[in-house]
Amino acid sequence: MDTTSRLLMLLEVVERGSFAKAAETRNIDRSVISKQISRLEDDLGVRLLNRTTRSFSLTAAGAEMVKKANELRQLLGETVRLAENYHQEPRGVLKITSSAIIGRRYLQPVINDFQKRFPQVEIELRLDDKLVDLVSEGFDLAFRVGEPKDSSLIARKIARNRLLLLAAPEFIQTYGLPTKIEDLVDLPAASYSSTSLRVEGIRYVDQYGLPQEQKIKSVFRANDAEVLLDKTLSGTTYVLAPAFIINDEIKQGRLVPLLTDIKLQEYSAMYAVYPHRDLPVRTRLFFDAIREHLGKDIPLWESNIPAFEQMYQNN
Repeated sequence: MDTTSRLLMLLEVVERGSFAKAAETRNIDRSVISKQISRLEDDLGVRLLNRTTRSFSLTAAGAEMVKKANELRQLLGETVRLAENYHQEPRGVLKITSSAIIGRRYLQPVINDFQKRFPQVEIELRLDDKLVDLVSEGFDLAFRVGEPKDSSLIARKIARNRLLLLAAPEFIQTYGLPTKIEDLVDLPAASYSSTSLRVEGIRYVDQYGLPQEQKIKSVFRANDAEVLLDKTLSGTTYVLAPAFIINDEIKQGRLVPLLTDIKLQEYSAMYAVYPHRDLPVRTRLFFDAIREHLGKDIPLWESNIPAFEQMYQNN
């Protein structure tokens, strides 16, 4: 292992927060990481880390070396991307991350077709509702609902994602069909809840154009959209749902849109996120394939909802 490789290993240790986590990422023993960092210190003739049995801290020299290692990683990445752009046929590994539902419903069909067209491209897809660090974990693309807060990342909106209120026919038979939003106050609801987001109400725009929020009576919470949809299909709750989770449930009459004359506030759109503006050929081609699959103006999922353009004052 040369000095460049050891510098990048040092950077990974610092970004992951421990020798053990860096070793887990590389699928090697922790002692190998420790030995290589010691070799790096010997080669450079300076201590980089102050170590204890359970933690470490950077020395002043170590902090400077980490900065240089980060610059080195960026330079190496740009060099590789530049070289890849000269290939006539896209090749190499494309690492993608997304939530589980986006990956299963919308990415997998595109991946299948993409690899038929470009068999030299290997694809690694990680389905995880938790946000990952694209740079430190080496991801080329992420697909997320909502614009990322990290300003160092590049984000491009690829599809809108509107909301609708849904219930099963059995629910309507039990509780009656609501005719105004206040009717939902005492009705049992299913709602999304995670460590970063908890839905407590329905945000809408009133007749005067003012934003309002109707509190809901949530009797079931989950951090998975498909679980919430299954709960609603049981006929025991209604749900405020993003359009992208709808398949053919409305067309089949298994779900009914509620209160379609109110104006719901816009929900977060779907974004493609990537760490560098200069995309390798394989990444750019996959991005274009996703855009084409989802639809440039009307998203694919809206075609699953009959007359959706006339609902919730979308038009």
